[in-house]
Amino acid sequence: QVQLVESGGGFVQPGGSLRLSCAASGRININRMGWYRQAPGKQRELVASITSAGTTNYADSVKGRFTISRDNAKNTVNLQMNSLKPEDTAVYYCNALVILTTYWGQGTQVTVSS
Repeated sequence: QVQLVESGGGFVQPGGSLRLSCAASGRININRMGWYRQAPGKQRELVASITSAGTTNYADSVKGRFTISRDNAKNTVNLQMNSLKPEDTAVYYCNALVILTTYWGQGTQVTVSS
């Protein structure tokens, strides 16, 4: 069993920045870690992901503004979010893929508003 603990959400004005962090428990090899988000009334969508080899993938809507990074030794993943927009408002979920099993964090709220 893998537990994911997120931190770093909050309230920010448009154009501001936030940094999300996620730590996975246990000494395990995680194939891929990432962040998803879900806005009210919308489906959960991929924001960014990163493999153990460092290959990254971003949603088109966040390219150039968000940066994902991970520390394999510590099983942590971070999401640096810059130039935030109101449409980035959502609950952000940490995600980890271990072999064929997907794990989710509890979610952290990000609100972008003036």
